[in-house]
Amino acid sequence: MTRFVIDADAALRIVETGVEPAQAHTLLAPTLLRSQVLDVLYRRVRQGVLTEEAGLGLNQRFAKLKIRYLGDAVLRRRAWALAARAGMDGTANAEYLALTQLQGDALIAGSAELRGQAGGLVTLAPFEALLT
Repeated sequence: MTRFVIDADAALRIVETGVEPAQAHTLLAPTLLRSQVLDVLYRRVRQGVLTEEAGLGLNQRFAKLKIRYLGDAVLRRRAWALAARAGMDGTANAEYLALTQLQGDALIAGSAELRGQAGGLVTLAPFEALLT
């Protein structure tokens, strides 16, 4: 069983493509993932990329994904330390890195920024790893 930490881009790719992660895998994410996905979908609706109905539908599909959400004090402290050490402007991406270090086997990140920040800190996996 592989524990993959997924970011908002990866989560949205799952619901947009309708792929089913292999049952042998567990999906993990920091609690902020819910708000990030909602924010991305809302922005896409406001920009005219999606209809409101489509945006809400994708959010409903996202809500049905089996994801283990974590956001305890240990995770937040590690995220703070990682962000400070790397000189990040915020802690959001650091939460994904911290969770991968603490409980994940690999990070699947659609965000180029997050992938860049992950270098040397955590193992990265391609999206396709979810399917095998």
